[in-house]
Amino acid sequence: MEIRALSVSEVNGYIKKALSTDPILSGISVKGEVSNCKLHSSGHLYFSLKDSSSRLRCIMFREAVKRLSFMPAEGMKVLARGGISVYERDGQYQLYVRDMSQDGLGELYEAFERLKKSLELKGYFDEANKKKLPLIPKRIGVVTSAEGAAVRDIITTINRRWGKAEILVYNSLVQGDRAPEQICRGIQYFNETEPVDVIIIGRGGGSIEELWAFNDERVARAIFESIIPVVSSVGHQTDFTIADFVADLRAPTPTAAGELVVPELRQVNTRLTETRVRIKTAVEKRIKFERLKLDRIRDSYGFRQPVDRVIQMGQQADEGQERLIRAMGRYMQNLRQTLDKRTAMLNGLSPMAVLERGYAVVRDPQTGKTVKSVVQAGKDNRLDVLLKDGIINVKVIEAKRG
Repeated sequence: MEIRALSVSEVNGYIKKALSTDPILSGISVKGEVSNCKLHSSGHLYFSLKDSSSRLRCIMFREAVKRLSFMPAEGMKVLARGGISVYERDGQYQLYVRDMSQDGLGELYEAFERLKKSLELKGYFDEANKKKLPLIPKRIGVVTSAEGAAVRDIITTINRRWGKAEILVYNSLVQGDRAPEQICRGIQYFNETEPVDVIIIGRGGGSIEELWAFNDERVARAIFESIIPVVSSVGHQTDFTIADFVADLRAPTPTAAGELVVPELRQVNTRLTETRVRIKTAVEKRIKFERLKLDRIRDSYGFRQPVDRVIQMGQQADEGQERLIRAMGRYMQNLRQTLDKRTAMLNGLSPMAVLERGYAVVRDPQTGKTVKSVVQAGKDNRLDVLLKDGIINVKVIEAKRG
């Protein structure tokens, strides 16, 4: 059986697939010395890693380069993490670097990332847990080395900007194995023994080993549990520690921390002056407005001639009374006319009116019923005859039908 010949692209593609799916080569760490390092205009970093006998081509894409805390340089020993694959066009394999640290610091970086992820899951970095700094603190606590440059920078800055705050310094180690415990004690001291309005913890810049005390979980917990707001000022602007993430506010330098915790006296005075002017202007404007209202009331006719107004109202009341009397007279007259009409109607229907015209009403004196027929009369019966002016008692001699 003849095996089909492969194209160059197929060979390179096959090798790339084989390398990319290898469980070891897809995620390896390589130590070496940086060589031929070049940052392309695209932001990608091209370089080689070499040792005494070999060289490995490497590429680091722009997004990964942005995450670096240092810039690789020629001859620098580094630890690169990534995967091996093939650049098919040239048929060359290379290391695609996803992360890189200076050689010897890899374990520290990994420990830093593990602790950072753990505390983030616990909510230590949540903005909802951050406390607001007081606008104008009266007492400021500083946890740092009393002999370092950081404390001098903080005190100088606060006094220069404000000069009215009391500064209390808790002397603490800021590097070494004993430093985390002392930093925690300083935070607790200001929370429990010597209350202040805000706490600054920090030190000047340094290597990751020198800053490691501020990457300690005990320090992170002390900051998180502090009732008093904590400002972290560890290292230079490019250095971040766990304390920076947990603190209520992060200052890139100790000097910046002093600037953040107190306002500048000159600016406060300027704002007070501006506020005073605005209040004065607003009050004067309101007084002017109310004075105009008062002038309008004073100049109104009702205010100038109150007696005339009362007389007019009295005259209007008299006129209203007369109109009411006339209306009541017309109303009574109408009622009287209606009553007369109805009385006349009732009189027309009254039996007495019939008697007035010469008629009589015959009634049985025993029953009081009106006799309407000769049959009811009966011979020898006694009957009452009602006339308009009295009653005649009669005896029936004879009753005839008409």
